[in-house]
Amino acid sequence: MSLKQTQRAAAWWFLATVSLVVNFASPAYSDTPSVAWPQTQSDLQADSDVHFGMLANGMRFAIMRNATPPGQASIRFRIGSGSLEENDNQQGLAHFLEHMAFKGSTHVAEGEMIRILQRKGLAFGPDTNAHTSYDETVYALDLPEVDADTVSTGLMLMRETASELTLDAGAFNRERGVILSEERLRDTPQYRAGLGIMNSLLAGRRATIRTPIGKADIISNAPVDLVRDYYRANYRPDRATLMVVGDIDPAAMEKEIRQRFGDWKPVGPAPAEPDLGTLETKDESVDALVVPGGMTSVQIAWTRPYDAAPDTSAKRRTQLIEDLGLLVLKRRLSTIASKADAPFISAIAGSQDLLDSAHVVLITANSETDKWQAALTTIDQEQRRIQQFGVAQAELDREILEYRSFLQAAAAGAATRTTTDIASSLASSVDDGQVFTSPAEDLSLFETITKNVTAAEVNQALQQAFSGNGPQVVLQTAQSPQGGADTVRQVYDTSKAIAVSAPSGAADVVWPYTHFGEPGAVIERRSVDDLGLTMVRFSNGVRLTVKPTKLRANEVLVREDIGRGRLDLPQDRSVPIWASPAVALSGLKAMDYQDIQKALAANIVGVDFSIGDSSFKFDGRTRPEDLATQLQLMTAYTSDPAYRSEAFKRVQQAYLSGLDQYDSTPGGVISRDFAGLAHSGDPRWTFPDRQQLSAAKPDSFEALFRPMVSDGPIDITIVGDVTVDEAIRLTAETFGALPPRLEAAPGNNSNEVRFPTTKTPVLQTHNGRSDSAGAVVGAPIGDLLSDLPRSFTANVATQIFQNRLIDQFRIAEGASYALQGDVDLSGEVPGYGYAYFYVETEPEKVARFYALVDEIANDLSAHDVSPDELARAREPIIETLKHQQQGNEYWIEYLHHAQADSRRLDRIRDNLSGYGKVTAGDIRKFATTYFSPEKFWKFEVLPAAVR
Repeated sequence: MSLKQTQRAAAWWFLATVSLVVNFASPAYSDTPSVAWPQTQSDLQADSDVHFGMLANGMRFAIMRNATPPGQASIRFRIGSGSLEENDNQQGLAHFLEHMAFKGSTHVAEGEMIRILQRKGLAFGPDTNAHTSYDETVYALDLPEVDADTVSTGLMLMRETASELTLDAGAFNRERGVILSEERLRDTPQYRAGLGIMNSLLAGRRATIRTPIGKADIISNAPVDLVRDYYRANYRPDRATLMVVGDIDPAAMEKEIRQRFGDWKPVGPAPAEPDLGTLETKDESVDALVVPGGMTSVQIAWTRPYDAAPDTSAKRRTQLIEDLGLLVLKRRLSTIASKADAPFISAIAGSQDLLDSAHVVLITANSETDKWQAALTTIDQEQRRIQQFGVAQAELDREILEYRSFLQAAAAGAATRTTTDIASSLASSVDDGQVFTSPAEDLSLFETITKNVTAAEVNQALQQAFSGNGPQVVLQTAQSPQGGADTVRQVYDTSKAIAVSAPSGAADVVWPYTHFGEPGAVIERRSVDDLGLTMVRFSNGVRLTVKPTKLRANEVLVREDIGRGRLDLPQDRSVPIWASPAVALSGLKAMDYQDIQKALAANIVGVDFSIGDSSFKFDGRTRPEDLATQLQLMTAYTSDPAYRSEAFKRVQQAYLSGLDQYDSTPGGVISRDFAGLAHSGDPRWTFPDRQQLSAAKPDSFEALFRPMVSDGPIDITIVGDVTVDEAIRLTAETFGALPPRLEAAPGNNSNEVRFPTTKTPVLQTHNGRSDSAGAVVGAPIGDLLSDLPRSFTANVATQIFQNRLIDQFRIAEGASYALQGDVDLSGEVPGYGYAYFYVETEPEKVARFYALVDEIANDLSAHDVSPDELARAREPIIETLKHQQQGNEYWIEYLHHAQADSRRLDRIRDNLSGYGKVTAGDIRKFATTYFSPEKFWKFEVLPAAVR
């Protein structure tokens, strides 16, 4: 990962709405034929663990041996061509071609590629994927095994993609419906807002007229010859980069790459590079962007031409200095957002090279619909304040301290970076034209840059940042204000006329929560040797489960489960469960959320709060040296929470501001309403409506959470790079020192949770496109832990069902892009669980989806599945599970409440072998019992105009 990429992760991710422009968008355009690796033109040193090379035909390759997790590998095959290379009559065909890579080639028949990979244990989607952007198309395979046959198969498929795709006319025509379905799926208010803002910022550049999804009329009508033309012109070895990372022999891998790809030759001369346009020169501008169903936000941006110079330490230094200044501004805006009666819900500031078309500096704030004037005024004045008076050295030192901690943690954990993360980072570095530097090099460069950096230098960088084309002011809103852009101009001009004063200095703060009483005594300690666990109970009733691992160097995960979660909440009325994010945002009685961040800037700690079916949950991720502080932080939130009204109101307004977006697509309605409907309208799982959100008060927020958090029984789980004795000692000093907690009292309402049994489809409407609908078919099954063999069969049977739906409804009929099946068997609520199948399609095809579901259900009940079909469903599940077991996240999730219910340990023990025991007879019996059409429940979302 380069320092530039690390800066993005640590500091700011550019404009959330733009990142949603298309799922397959990424910010770069830097390829020219046969480009050497960036380090050949730089003073930066590439990661020495990566072997970089180039074939005689111009194809680049990068190989890295990495054994985390062991026995796995990832392949990324990048073609440096995307929608920017399309001709006017090809718009959308670069992305269409990506889909066609799965539709047959010289040596792989149509429909066989996915089956080949499934037999190898790859799941379609998670392990087998691709994306198309403005300037690239990337194919990704995550191989669950590194035996010679599996790796060779992966390389063979990439070689087929390079030049051997058949691009059959029949397959091309069948895929049109899938692409059009994806276009409908992407067409959300967020997409339209992001596209509008990006096109405004990049006015004059080709990217504004070449979105990767393309044009619907071209997708509908283009002859297959046009995609063949694009393929021959742009899929060339001098535009290709192959990356292989994993538990492999690099020398053997290079030999095979040379053998497979050495004979790849381009077809014809290289096409002329497209004219990328010239960034429009703009002075101050003000505009209003109306996006029905969207949120309200205001932004101020500055753009300047993209710097295409090679990646060097000097270039990174310039960007880092600018980033540090903008981080101070971001921090100031975040502090304002946390105060009572804040002018906006949230605000960010940062910069990025956007699509290699411009360098963009942007300040944006999300606000309530009727408060955009205050939001705009505030971000304008805060921008002018920092430009006029600069940053204080103390502010700069804080950002450097926090940034350093982030890079130190990355460097310390570098030895156990995951193969998939490294492969994806390598691909991103190619896309960005960046030298792929190691985490240690990133830290070293950071220390060199910041050793003598001063506030004066940062302030000078800010002057440069707020220059160029701009300021460009945009109000994004669902309904134009009276007077439109003129009204926005008046508000902005009025704000500019107000002089700003220097910011007041903030006092230093010290973390006060270091002592909670005498360390708790351990009254019970036992080992579970086969799983590497130690279980402890303290005298105050707190339970601790510890699993030391070396899966990720320098990483420790902590989870705290309190009480019984939703099962302890009232079943007869709505309560503000949705306000759970405000628990963390409220901070503590001795310091608010901002002061916590300030006091702990040098530490890698964090806290998230959420509500599960069986507990209220705090989660944290830290490193061994900060584990004591992490436990102090979580103990403080448990014993001395604040429940500030301003935090509640901020979350409340965020929900209210985003509420209309749910109605704009069928997927939005389903994501909002499905959980409540699937629990027969139980308010504990039902999304609040506008009236419920508006009526909720801060005192109801505190009344809900305080007794649950302050009095409920506590279970702590610690997993990662830690010793058992250290985990026990630190827990004894924190949670173990709290007053006694009572044992959990058994609830009397858990068995009242039911999956719906109505036979008539539940009908809802959305306010979006008239050619888009969604449908869900669900079937009750039962809970997870009471019958573990049934849970294994349920997952395999549902995967077979989904595979058949994809084969027929997506591939053969081209009726949908978004089609999935899943199983949700509760580990908390006895007797409750279900399987479901979900599709987004055209309204007139919903009936066909229902009919196909019935056909598959009847066939599964009447006939045994073939050994091949069973294996293609089961093997990806097993391999995915093996991969998950190599991460600390798996263990922190599976071990919660294990002391109270030993069946959770049996689930871990039996997971892999349980799937291996599922037979074709089990699938048939399961389908007969649970997948009979008369038991299906249906939920349908149609466009309001159609219904």
